[in-house]
Amino acid sequence: MRDYWTCSALADRIRGTPKPNSATSEGWAEWNHNAKQYNPVRYWIAEEGLDYLQTVVMFIPDKIYAIKYYINNRWVTRSHSLTAHPRDIKPGSWRDVGDRFLFCLFNELQDFVEIELAWWHIAWADSATAKKYAAPFWARGWFRWRTWRCAQAGLDNLEWQRSLRWTEDEIGPDHKKIGQPTPQAVTAQEILDLYTWWTVAYRNRPDPYDASGWTAVCEAQREANGGKLDFGGSKDPVLGKQSDKAHKLLQKIEAAYEKEDEEMMLRLIKIRQGLWT
Repeated sequence: MRDYWTCSALADRIRGTPKPNSATSEGWAEWNHNAKQYNPVRYWIAEEGLDYLQTVVMFIPDKIYAIKYYINNRWVTRSHSLTAHPRDIKPGSWRDVGDRFLFCLFNELQDFVEIELAWWHIAWADSATAKKYAAPFWARGWFRWRTWRCAQAGLDNLEWQRSLRWTEDEIGPDHKKIGQPTPQAVTAQEILDLYTWWTVAYRNRPDPYDASGWTAVCEAQREANGGKLDFGGSKDPVLGKQSDKAHKLLQKIEAAYEKEDEEMMLRLIKIRQGLWT
């Protein structure tokens, strides 16, 4: 995590115009124009000169940092791939490509909230906040290693993002959107909804075989056939009707689950550009 000299208090003093902490694209364009107009030479020194100087001074540290991040991205975070959690797809087992999508996508979403957003929440926080989440030394700072996981820190970050509202400074005093959620807040709400579905609703969905009664019918069939599961050989008409009913309900439940899974994957795809830190 690099602190850019062009965004420092020193740069503000050199430039003579404080840089805003955040702004819309129009707001940044207006600020750049006004800052250049105020003093073009001082603007160049603060925005270009300091950047050149930092590049020279930080050459060796930046190279070390790049090596560290290559190792992190290649073997720890594995940012070049989508990988299912062993809880969902056991390593060494076979799954068709289509069956991997749900697990890979939502495992990444869960990691995004519990690792990436958790880091974001404490990255610029004071030591007291970091201590609140019991963040180890390697979870922050220049040599951060992306293995620290804290669901609560990630959820607290989403709560902060969800609270963001348009202000007069960003869009003007007469804009109709003042006080309404920003696009970032809207995306944060969707991320929270999808995360909650995956970690709570999906994990607690009733097993379709149990919910349909198919498991119970199979056990009854085994008892009726000397421990063998033989629907074709069963002469019990009651069990036959029960198995037909359970099988139809099983298909209905599985179809509903498949539809829900697909809807959630589509919702996740639609907000993919908002998954950044």
